[in-house]
Amino acid sequence: MNTSTLPGTISNDEQLDELLSRPTTEVVEALGKLPGDIILLGVGGKMGPTLARMAVRASEEAGVKRRVIGVSRFTDARGEKQLQAWGVETLRCDLLEPEQVAKLPDAANVVAMSALKFGSSDNKALTWGMNVYVPTLICRRYAGSRIVAFSTGNVYGLSDVRLGGSRESDPVNPVGEYAMSTLGRERMYEYFAKATSTPTAIVRLNYACELRYGVLADVARRVHAGEPIDLGMGCFNALWQGDANAAVLRSFHELCSPEALVYNLAGPETLSVRRVAEYFADRFKSTLTCTGAESLDALLSNGQWAHRYFGYPKVPIAEVMSWVADWILAGGRSLDKPTHFEARDGAY
Repeated sequence: MNTSTLPGTISNDEQLDELLSRPTTEVVEALGKLPGDIILLGVGGKMGPTLARMAVRASEEAGVKRRVIGVSRFTDARGEKQLQAWGVETLRCDLLEPEQVAKLPDAANVVAMSALKFGSSDNKALTWGMNVYVPTLICRRYAGSRIVAFSTGNVYGLSDVRLGGSRESDPVNPVGEYAMSTLGRERMYEYFAKATSTPTAIVRLNYACELRYGVLADVARRVHAGEPIDLGMGCFNALWQGDANAAVLRSFHELCSPEALVYNLAGPETLSVRRVAEYFADRFKSTLTCTGAESLDALLSNGQWAHRYFGYPKVPIAEVMSWVADWILAGGRSLDKPTHFEARDGAY
C-alpha cells in the first residue's frame, strides 16, 4: 500500500473494513513464510475483525492454505457472521473457563487480544481475571506456539511531553488497577515464554484508530457536537489501525522469542489535543471550546524501535484526520465506545 492508492474519502463501512484489512506486501511475504494456522483469541473486539480478515487475505495472496480462527463469546451474532463471510472460522469460547480453553484447536500462531479496560474501575476482580488469569490459561494451552500478545502503553504511566514518549527501556510505572493488571498480563507472558520455551512478542499499543473509534474520532465528535475539549491530557499518539494490524501479523515470523520481546506500537507524532481539535473545528466550521490547560506530562509511547524495524506507517495521520472529518460530516456511524484517553488517574 502507498499513499497514491489511498482514497480521498471513505464512504461506508464496507470500504473502511476493506482498507483496514488490506495487507501490505510485507505482510503477504511474512505470512507466506509462516507455517501453521492462526488463532485470534478475543477477536470480537474493536481491532480483531479486520486483523483476522487481513490474515485471511494475506494468506490467500501468498498462496498459503491455513485456517484463520477467531475466538470470542460473540455476544454480537452479526459480528460472527461477518467474520465467517470474510473467510474466518469462528468458535465461541469464554476464555475465563479452563475447560473451554482446553478444547480450543491447536494452532502454531496465536494472537492474544483478550483484555478488560473499560469498566475496570467498577469491577476490579474481573479486570485482574481477564488481564492476568486468562493469559495463564492461554499460555498453558498454547505452550510452544508462537504468541503475539497485546499490551498497552499504560504500563509506563505519564511521561514528560518533551521527551517524545516512553521507550521500551524505560521503567514501568502503572497507575490504577487497569494499568497494574496489564503489567501483570505482560509478566505472565514473559514467565511462560521462558518456562515453556514459547516464542512470544508483547505489543504495547498506543493508540490504534479508525473512523468509528479512537482518540481522533473522540475529539472530532465532541467538537462536532459543540462539547468542550478537556486539555488536561494535552498530547497523545495515534496510529492507523490498518498499520497496527500489519505490524502484529509481521511479528509472528520476525519477532517472537522465548525472551518475550516487548515493543511499542505507536504513531510517530506527538499530537496536540488542542491542535487536533482546532483542525476539526475548522473542518466543521464550528466554535471550539476548551477547558483546563495542557499538563507537562501525558501518556505517550515512543515507537521509534518499531518504525526502524517495520518502516513508518503507510497511512499518514493527517490523512486519517481528513477521513474522520469527512466521515462525521457524512453521518458515518460510531462504535460508541469512548477511549477515555483524557483520564490521567488510570481510572477507566
